[in-house]
Amino acid sequence: MELQVPYTPKHLSYQRILSREVQIGNVPVGGTNPIRIQSMTTTDTMDTMATVEQSIRMVEAGCEYVRITAPSKNEANNLAEIKKELRARGYDVPLVADIHFTPNAAEVAARIVEKVRVNPGNYADKKKFKEIIYTDESYQEEIDRIYKRFSPLVKICKEEGTAMRIGTNHGSLSDRIMSRYGDTPKGMVESAMEFVRICEDHGFHNLVISMKASNPQVMVQAYRLLMEEMIQRGEIYPMHLGVTEAGEGEDGRIKSALGISTLLLDGIGDTVRVSLTEEPEHEMPVAQFLIDHVVKQANQMRSTLAEEPSSDRIELPFDPYQFHRRDTAEILNIGHGQVPRVVADITKLDAKPASLREIGYTYVEALDKYNFSDIAADFAYLGAQVPPYELPGGLKPVYDHATWLMLSDRTANFPAFDTVEDYLNADEVSEVANFVRVTSAEMASVTTQPDRWEKVVFVLMSSHPVPTYDWRSMLYALAGAGIQQPTLISMSLAGFDYYDDSALPEFVRIEEEAKIQLALSSNGSTLLVDGLIDGIWLEEADDCRLRTAFGMLQLARLRITKTEYISCPSCGRTLFDLQETTAMIRKQTEHLKGVKIGIMGCIVNGPGEMADADYGYVGVGPDKIALYRGQEVVVKAVPTAEAVGRLIDLIREDDMWVEPEVASTL
Repeated sequence: MELQVPYTPKHLSYQRILSREVQIGNVPVGGTNPIRIQSMTTTDTMDTMATVEQSIRMVEAGCEYVRITAPSKNEANNLAEIKKELRARGYDVPLVADIHFTPNAAEVAARIVEKVRVNPGNYADKKKFKEIIYTDESYQEEIDRIYKRFSPLVKICKEEGTAMRIGTNHGSLSDRIMSRYGDTPKGMVESAMEFVRICEDHGFHNLVISMKASNPQVMVQAYRLLMEEMIQRGEIYPMHLGVTEAGEGEDGRIKSALGISTLLLDGIGDTVRVSLTEEPEHEMPVAQFLIDHVVKQANQMRSTLAEEPSSDRIELPFDPYQFHRRDTAEILNIGHGQVPRVVADITKLDAKPASLREIGYTYVEALDKYNFSDIAADFAYLGAQVPPYELPGGLKPVYDHATWLMLSDRTANFPAFDTVEDYLNADEVSEVANFVRVTSAEMASVTTQPDRWEKVVFVLMSSHPVPTYDWRSMLYALAGAGIQQPTLISMSLAGFDYYDDSALPEFVRIEEEAKIQLALSSNGSTLLVDGLIDGIWLEEADDCRLRTAFGMLQLARLRITKTEYISCPSCGRTLFDLQETTAMIRKQTEHLKGVKIGIMGCIVNGPGEMADADYGYVGVGPDKIALYRGQEVVVKAVPTAEAVGRLIDLIREDDMWVEPEVASTL
């Protein structure tokens, strides 16, 4: 099978795309260098010692580039003191100045640090969130103005040997870009490329590019578009990967894995930052885990179908730049517009009603009934075990075929087959739904008999530690044969025990549960982000794996089961305690299923970074919060002590509020 994929030379096996090598201090990025890891300080840049101490903790946790905010010339000048103190303590880590609105601060910082980061939507461009019509002439006039404003920084970087990251963020695009491209991945790419072309016009190529968004779908689409354009131009700059404002805890880790791992699997990425609403030193081990999980493991494997010689040349069976769910037949309640389903393998749980708590059903013995959560599994795979108790009404049972044949009711229970051959040779199958496990080695038996699968849901199996290439190849084979049966991916953790972080300081080591979540999310990333599957079959299901599955579906925008928080990771610009505030808002709003709330530390990361949110809570000054509905500010300066209550009032005004006790009964 030969695929035509315009943004990567390999799609069914791992091959990192070779980019230009860029020197950043003594740590080069791109080319054949390792994928680098970075993070950003959260201290006040004017507090030299606090910033130095935090930078050291980050370096000891694996940080290879330390980014520090420089919102004005004062902070930019103080970067020299921070750098001096770090060098005096023996830390030669390259420093990166984070610039948004202030060209003069960038020009100061570029003479001090090893790299500056500019956001095209903010730097020397106009962003007032107004609908403005630009003619071709006025559009070009703005580009000419940007050229004059941006060129001094480019010249300084070239003279000083300072690298530059051109970092576009979804939601902080300028009015001019929005007027022509809208709030789209294409607009993100063009926003960056305008600045790239100015750099190239000055003969400056020491560039790194990023396309960040809090929505993994948008983020992935933008990076792919950018890579396609760079391949066509014949100049591939290193790419910095990250899902911006990913949030805290398990949601932040799952969302980061969805976006970052999808691109790593495509061979895209030279440096990674995981943006968590936590202390920055906790970001590096997560980034390293994702890199190791994809790159180290994928280098050791090749998909069976990808290696088979074939004369077939097919186009990619989905649009990588615009999200659409794969169109499939509907079997039972799986596929064809249905939300993705979760099948939980509970064969290793105790044969007691209480054990179903692990998959979302809590048995109340006094009432002899079940309460179920918003993340309750849709199906339970019981293997050969018929439970001696009645299952909850909303939980559909799946049994091994031999066991299913012995059941008196074979219409409300469904059989599972270990192999394609088992299904084809069976004397009796379900007239409603059959779950058939299939490996890449068996796929030829499927594609050469396209009319044999009318009531089949395929469960894609792979024994590889990173099964994604196998899953991709099987899905593309089904598409090539015109087979539109629903598909599930069987998510296990084969080969999972390879990751060892014992060399890291104990306080930043990843907990075992978080490793499980990262591995599962990484494996399922691209299939979910690209809308290619109809559900997840969870091997050895338990509460952790169940939360992970539903978290993946929520954060890939496929199945909404809870409130979503888009929170920035904090930096020196932050005007309140982000971790404490996020926890407080979560405590009072986490029952609002489907509502998205942005929590931003300052106006720089306000309307732009929370572009995907329904409501926003943004620091605008000392003890002052602005509240947003979408990207529109509705309350400009609320005292911090009143802000959470006013946010809830705003949600009430829109009839989006549900009392917690009511939500628990829905």
